[in-house]
Amino acid sequence: MGQGMAALKIVRNSIGPTTAVAGVIVLLFDLPLFRPPDPMNSNPTTPLSYKDAGVDIDAGDALVDRIKPLAKKTMREGVLAGIGGFGALFEVPKRYKEPVLVSGTDGVGTKLKLAFEWNMHDTVGIDLVAMSVNDVLVQGAEPLFFLDYFACGKLDVDTAAAVVGGIARGCELSGCALIGGETAEMPGMYPAGEYDLAGFAVGAVEKSLILTGQDVKPGDVVLGLASAGVHSNGFSLVRKVIERADKDLPATLDGRPFREAVMAPTRLYVKPVLAALAKHPIKALAHITGGGLLENIPRVLPEGTAAHLRKGSWPQSELFAWLQKVAGIDDIEMNRTFNNGIGMVVVITAAEAAACAATLRAAGETVHEIGTIAERGAGAAVVVA
Repeated sequence: MGQGMAALKIVRNSIGPTTAVAGVIVLLFDLPLFRPPDPMNSNPTTPLSYKDAGVDIDAGDALVDRIKPLAKKTMREGVLAGIGGFGALFEVPKRYKEPVLVSGTDGVGTKLKLAFEWNMHDTVGIDLVAMSVNDVLVQGAEPLFFLDYFACGKLDVDTAAAVVGGIARGCELSGCALIGGETAEMPGMYPAGEYDLAGFAVGAVEKSLILTGQDVKPGDVVLGLASAGVHSNGFSLVRKVIERADKDLPATLDGRPFREAVMAPTRLYVKPVLAALAKHPIKALAHITGGGLLENIPRVLPEGTAAHLRKGSWPQSELFAWLQKVAGIDDIEMNRTFNNGIGMVVVITAAEAAACAATLRAAGETVHEIGTIAERGAGAAVVVA
């Protein structure tokens, strides 16, 4: 049964064709099942096309034509064959002596619900790229190429092109090639006007330079790189907060219109952090995603160590202050739900911290020294005090 169709079902009484009720004979007749006419099946000899079934091949071809020039802008060393073939080909750059491939895959989550509601599709593609390449980066790897998956019930070429335009922009900003993807039009699978996204990134790192965090020691410094906003995690709560605020929404937050502030794309840390990795002995990196500071930093700390973060060592944006106030949640919940203003964490020796921060600032990052590494006792792996 197609989307938007209704079925009429007649359930016959199971007590038989005649039943005596209070001396009255009730006759129950078997009636033929009524079905509303289906224009596609009214004439069984009428040819049916894929388009009749809800899949528009011409629209798909039109989208590919619009994607190709966007993908072309992302091409880089190593691409042997990109969009158009059965598989994309990539040669690991020869400068690597013992390359280890690092992969990451992710989506954008329920942030897409606001993109549908507010008709804002041009930046969620950047989110998609950032969620994967930032994860690849924290292993010390350089992102090399990216593939995307776009799924919908009915393909709108303009909407899909806006999304893929954001994906291409994200790839440009992170120096990786958009070499392939999949557009799936599946009638009946998604509500009208909605779609889903997934992305896949692959990078490379010298085997001897893989970041594991095992060298992190008490006394090391924790640097925090500012986020661009909520990024792509915590939007189930964001949407509830917006629903609670109803019409009492602020006109602007952090100098931007409200919707732009909420939908600001996930920051891409790739190029600045790669520049810092080339100059400084960074020990660990943590991408602050779902679980916030409290659950992501421990992923790169060796056993027996903890991160002590200084409360107030980085500013809370108007956006996060508003979310916290309307939601009515405490600081601990904020720091384990959202990035709360810090999108990437760098752990480095105290002797190198200032120079590393200077390199990152020169590359365009806002950097805060937010804490130190200490021995862990019976307390939590991350303490904000």
